This record gives sequence, C-alpha cells and structure tokens, in this order.
Amino acid sequence: MSKGQRARARKHAKPVAAERSRVALPLVAVAVLAVVLAAVAWRQQRNAATTTAAAATAASMAHDHASTATSGATSAAFLPTLPNTAPAPGPAPEGMVWIPGGEFSMGAADPPDLNDVGMSAMTDSRPIHQAYVDGFWMDRTVVTNQQFDAFVRATGYVTMAERKPRAEDFPGAPPENLVAGSVVFTPPDHAVPLDNHLRWWNYVKGANWRHPLGPDSSIAGKDQYPVLHIAYEDAEAYGQWSGKRLPTEAEWEFAARGGLTGKPFVWGDSFKPDGKWMANTFQGHFPNTDSGEDGTAGLMPVAQFAPNGYGLFDMAGNVWQWTSDWYRPDYYAQLASQGGVARNPKGPESSYDPSEPGEKKHVHRGGSFLCTDQYCSRYIVGTRGKGEPNTGTNHLGFRMVKVPVASH
Repeated sequence: MSKGQRARARKHAKPVAAERSRVALPLVAVAVLAVVLAAVAWRQQRNAATTTAAAATAASMAHDHASTATSGATSAAFLPTLPNTAPAPGPAPEGMVWIPGGEFSMGAADPPDLNDVGMSAMTDSRPIHQAYVDGFWMDRTVVTNQQFDAFVRATGYVTMAERKPRAEDFPGAPPENLVAGSVVFTPPDHAVPLDNHLRWWNYVKGANWRHPLGPDSSIAGKDQYPVLHIAYEDAEAYGQWSGKRLPTEAEWEFAARGGLTGKPFVWGDSFKPDGKWMANTFQGHFPNTDSGEDGTAGLMPVAQFAPNGYGLFDMAGNVWQWTSDWYRPDYYAQLASQGGVARNPKGPESSYDPSEPGEKKHVHRGGSFLCTDQYCSRYIVGTRGKGEPNTGTNHLGFRMVKVPVASH
C-alpha cells in the first residue's frame, strides 16, 4: 500500500470483529483510525496533477507490455542457468549461505498447470531477459522477530510504524488522527468482490512489529516468526547494523531459482508435486476463508517447508520480501532492448507505477500467505510486487545479503 492508499484505508477503517479470528491468525478487537478526509483530498489533488502528465507514458507502456507479454508467455525464452564455478570465498557468516551467482534467464512465463487469473496482469515480469550477478551470501531465512529484537535492543531503533505520522505528510488532518499504526489484513466474514483491496485491508492504530495485529496482539512465543510491519527504511537500518544490505531484484531471483532453469516455482514445475504443499499460501475462498490446508491459516514460523537448491527457506509464500530496486513496469523491456546480458543490474534510476504516478515504490518479491490463484499468484518465481517505502504490512518482511570484501 502507498501513503495514498493508507489514507483511503483510514477512511474505510472499521473495527475488527472478534469472530474473524477463525480465518487467519487470531485477530483482536482494535481501535482503528478515524477518517482523514483532508489527507485523502490532498492526495487526490496531488495525484491528479501527475496523472495527466503520465497518461501518454502509461498508454505507450501498456502497448509495449501487450506486445512483449505475448512473446514472453508463449516462446521458449529461458536459456540454461550458468552458475559460477568458483568456490565460496570463505566460511559462511552465521545464518547465511553462499549463492554462486552467474548468468540466468530472468522473468516469468505462464505455468502450464495453473489456472491463474492474475497472470494476465503480470506483464511487468516480461520480457524474459538474460542477467548476470556476482556471488554473494544470503540469509537462509527472512529476518525473524528474535533477530530484529536483538537489533532494537542494541540500537534503540524505533520503526516507522511506531512513530507518530508527521502533520506535513497529512495536511489538514486533526491532530488526534495522527497516531502510529500500520496496515493489517482484516478478512471479511463473507465473500466479497475482488475489485477493491480495501475490503480486506485496514490501517490499525498501534499495529507494529511488536503488535502485528494491533495493540492487544503480541509476538510472545513467536521468536522464529518473520518480523512484520517493516518499512524500507527499517530494513536498511537493520542492514547497516548487521553489516549487510537488501538484495537487488536480480540477486533475489537468481537465489530463489536455486540453480533451476525457467521453472515456475522455486521447487520445480508443479505447484503441489504429488499433492504436497511446498509453501505457505492461501487455501480456501479468498479473502474470507483461509482453510489452512498447508498446515496453518495465516502466518507461519520460518523454515517450515523444504529449502530450495541453494538452501534458502521461504523464497515463495509466507511473507513478501523487500529488494533494493525501484519499481518500473517497463524496466525489463528497457534491459531487453539493450541486448546482451545485463550485468549486476541494480534497477532503474527512478520509480514509476502507472496506477499511482505520484508514488515512488520498491520491488517486493516472493508472495505471501495471502497469495492464491484466485487473486494473486506471486509465489510464481520471476513475478514481481511493489510497495511504497514508508509502508509496512503484516505480510511483508525482508532478508539480507552480504558480498565478499573483494566484490564490487
């Protein structure tokens, strides 16, 4: 969600019914923020000013995407992955594994055995193109509550979700409405149309990494769960403290593929090989009923499924993961138009999202426990998400990478 979407979430905020606890994780009755009409009006005015200028660009991009989507989805565009053969430069840092790097085909094509209603909207993951990344270390799992707690205890860091919103970011909003909080999945108790995500997301006062569902919730006993409600700035601060950084989008995808070539899932060709669940995704009817067929309704601890070929856990499902790249839907087309192999690509120099031209966004990868072929199948390797840097949610986390000293 962007800041504009958060403002609209405030407008549509409603109390969370206690009986909804059966759907996902136990939900608590929370006080939700009041309407911030002035903030909504201000954001609409700002976006209107940028939309006119962006319309021609968006139309051109849509035409380009339509032409590249067809070729990317139907042609045999994946070339063999060529991993580097040099050994790891030394012992692995604690909790990390060596990713050799190399050349690979980056992007996504339609999986043959999945009726995915969302793939038609995934043209930003095409055309498939060649990329190369140097070797690096990567966290085996996303950062956990225990690990993030150690960082906070050592530094006294306060996350963005714990900070009071600044009046200048929401001009005209009453002071009593400028309270700390974050975005929480609050499923309805009945089936709803899937045309508006505000039907199942709310901005909740007091929600943050310590209280992922609101002020009455807790992470007690959940040391090995992913830390949630982490904004981009929070992840960067953790990286500075730990001597690591967020991965680029190309690094993340190379690592997620685990040495495989062109597979739709990080484990292979089939979503449920031999009927076995391979990742924490949404089962049941989205968004109102998560049946928990994969073992848990809602969030899981890390490393509950088998790792991929490089020993990485949860590179699909459970929580989305930040990358360092700015988001642009036409970036892959730009790389492909240059020909050859993109070496250590770090993303575009600026962000652009046609759906919200006034908001800068970074790329998310991996999907989450809310992903389903009814609405969003971003657990398909190569597909992309996006998010405004100041916004965390209760289905978004991160993991870190570390490069050898001699690398650049």
